[in-house]
Amino acid sequence: MLGGGGVDGAIHRAAGPELLKECGQLQGCATGEAKITKGYNLPAKWVIHTVGSVWRGGRQGEDELLARCYRSSLALTLEYQTQTIAFPAISTGVYRFPVDRAFRIAMSEIQQLLTEN
Repeated sequence: MLGGGGVDGAIHRAAGPELLKECGQLQGCATGEAKITKGYNLPAKWVIHTVGSVWRGGRQGEDELLARCYRSSLALTLEYQTQTIAFPAISTGVYRFPVDRAFRIAMSEIQQLLTEN
């Protein structure tokens, strides 16, 4: 949420300094949670921020934490009545979550939302 590297940094650079200012007022975001901000200079109206789980071998609750990232983010899409959403491959970069495993978790959570809504 603070515009570091990777996808977060790219979003912050494209959105402009107002995004960082708003993020600074949100008091962080715990792993598995999601928070929403305006999109500022992005073509998107909203940016949903989430903190993915760091891969530690798969026996420390990483799957559930990643699933919560998607559930929390998707809950915000419902609350804010967004029409579309795009996800990066959460946690698969510097957090080293296995891509295939992360994909299955993401698709499961998205399918659950579509089934229920």
